[in-house]
Amino acid sequence: MLNVRRLLLLTEATERGSLTAAADAMGMTTSAASQQMSLLEREAGQPLIERLPRGIRTTPAGAALAERGRVIRRELRAAEADLEAFADLNQGTLRLGSFPTASASLLPLALTRFSHRHPGVQIVVRAGVLGHLREMLHTGEVEQALLWDYEWNRVDDDALTLTHLLDDPTVLVVPADSPLRTLPALRLGDLADQEWIIRADNHPVADVLRRSCRRAGFEPRIAYASHDYQEAQAMVAAGLGIALAPRLALTSRRSDVRLLPFGSDVPAPTRRILLARATSRT
Repeated sequence: MLNVRRLLLLTEATERGSLTAAADAMGMTTSAASQQMSLLEREAGQPLIERLPRGIRTTPAGAALAERGRVIRRELRAAEADLEAFADLNQGTLRLGSFPTASASLLPLALTRFSHRHPGVQIVVRAGVLGHLREMLHTGEVEQALLWDYEWNRVDDDALTLTHLLDDPTVLVVPADSPLRTLPALRLGDLADQEWIIRADNHPVADVLRRSCRRAGFEPRIAYASHDYQEAQAMVAAGLGIALAPRLALTSRRSDVRLLPFGSDVPAPTRRILLARATSRT
């Protein structure tokens, strides 16, 4: 097989009319260029250039080979440009994993800004629960993913590199006219006699409610199990009970409910929002 660098040397020499000029263009000495040209002629099995008192002239075989070299040089330069474009995020595909509350709150603005800065990059978003998102990271189905965790279920995975983006506090969702709004300091222990709206299907926020109430010394009385946060807000507004939820899950808040923060000394957990990527692809 012909050596590509020697072939490019022949192309440069053909265009510039001398080995010396070609050597300068390719960052080698004239002596080295002469040796490389001799090796190329040996590979080709025939003369490729004629050495003249001033410069060189290609043989018919050399001219044909130099033309091939121009095509190869053009493709190599295009390949380098492609790599630079990927390095500068000018093209390619970004495959991102996310979970519903992040997709509805954090992600839209981030994707809009990214698209404005890197319009040539296609963005593909895959949604999933925590376990599915981690699996997609491990298999390479996504390059990066937004994850979440609480203090009792930290994402501890040596195969993932994690960046802590922000803390998402737990808030209390109450009807707009609830007397709880007037409490000077909101404490979970004062809510033991309340009815609660919980998330169904073993949703993580249901675990948050039970853990928080138990730490405050009581077991929550469940009035309704909702299947999404909009339904939970509707049931709160209707007076069926109150609810706990991560603040980011309530960016689309109904006008007939209010969100009440807990004090820093109240055992209402905060979840971390994380950006994760596979360590092997870092």
